[in-house]
Amino acid sequence: MTTNPVLPAPADLATAATTSTLEPLPAERLARAKKAYTTRFLAAALEADGSGHRLLHGPEVAPRSGDLVLARVEEIGKHTRLEGPGSRRQTLFVGDEVLVAYGNRYAPDQFEAVVPDDLGPTDLVAAGGVAGRVVAQHAALDDATRLRPLGLLARDGERVTLADHAPVAARPVRERGVGPRVVAVLGTSMNSGKSTALACLVRGLSADGLHVNAGKVTGTGAGGDPRLFADAGARRVLDFTDVGHPSTYLLSHARVRTLLSTLVEELAADSPDVVVVEIADGVYQEETARLLADPLFATLVDDVVFAAGDALGAVAGRQALAATSARVRAVSGVLTASPLAHREAARALDLPVVATYDLCDPAVARELLA
Repeated sequence: MTTNPVLPAPADLATAATTSTLEPLPAERLARAKKAYTTRFLAAALEADGSGHRLLHGPEVAPRSGDLVLARVEEIGKHTRLEGPGSRRQTLFVGDEVLVAYGNRYAPDQFEAVVPDDLGPTDLVAAGGVAGRVVAQHAALDDATRLRPLGLLARDGERVTLADHAPVAARPVRERGVGPRVVAVLGTSMNSGKSTALACLVRGLSADGLHVNAGKVTGTGAGGDPRLFADAGARRVLDFTDVGHPSTYLLSHARVRTLLSTLVEELAADSPDVVVVEIADGVYQEETARLLADPLFATLVDDVVFAAGDALGAVAGRQALAATSARVRAVSGVLTASPLAHREAARALDLPVVATYDLCDPAVARELLA
């Protein structure tokens, strides 16, 4: 993938006038645009004052992950609705102007997408508000909803990014000292039951009288999982979007390990009894595999619950994790919806296989971490 050029500094914009333009953006027009979940922190600031913004566009303008783009909906495809800042699903119509974030996406059941090198037509690759160019998609999927970028959001001659309004600042990586128990939920792949297992574990521990905080370290920006964790009883919930990333696919390993360290430290700040975090996708996904192989993972995470879609996946996942220092406590996830798959996994593993919704039982959750 071509390296994106650096935006000229404000002093250089005059010399770049032939290749880029800063177009005034009336506050009223910006207010009318449908805002995405990924842009929620900026959207809150815009409600207070939406003036002073411009649209940066031109043939030499190359977007970067985390840049904000005002785009027009050209064709409705897979995503017919856009998740708003408060997670309400806004129906999309051709001609709508939307404010979304550029980002990469890795979703085996949906799209693989990358940030393009120009402001040409692009795709809405996640309902939470991620724009990128689809390079592969699941065969059973409709084509992506098409967007025409109108320009990157700019203010005072600089691009506006998600990181500018993120409530949590990335911190230097450091090993964890004395603090709460930290449990990571991993899985075989997308849709293996990780988020539901995490929520049920949060529910069981919270019902047992424990203070539990929860987070999502990697994935694609959307409000469903964080709100699920909060509904389950987590007192504080954070994810990578709170640190200014629309997604984590193709982030450098240094940034991913910084995310893990930052989120664990932040979620431990109010002295909970347990912190539970989800690592998205599967153990073979590139960012996840590097994270598991990093010695930092074992210094930050005490226990692992592994979610799998079938017995073979559970066994393979257990073997993959055996190469790390992760202490796997149990297997759960989609496979436990099938009594036969549950039984197969229990015969093949030297670990408890716990039905997902049994994790909501305080006694089960307590025993799991005993």
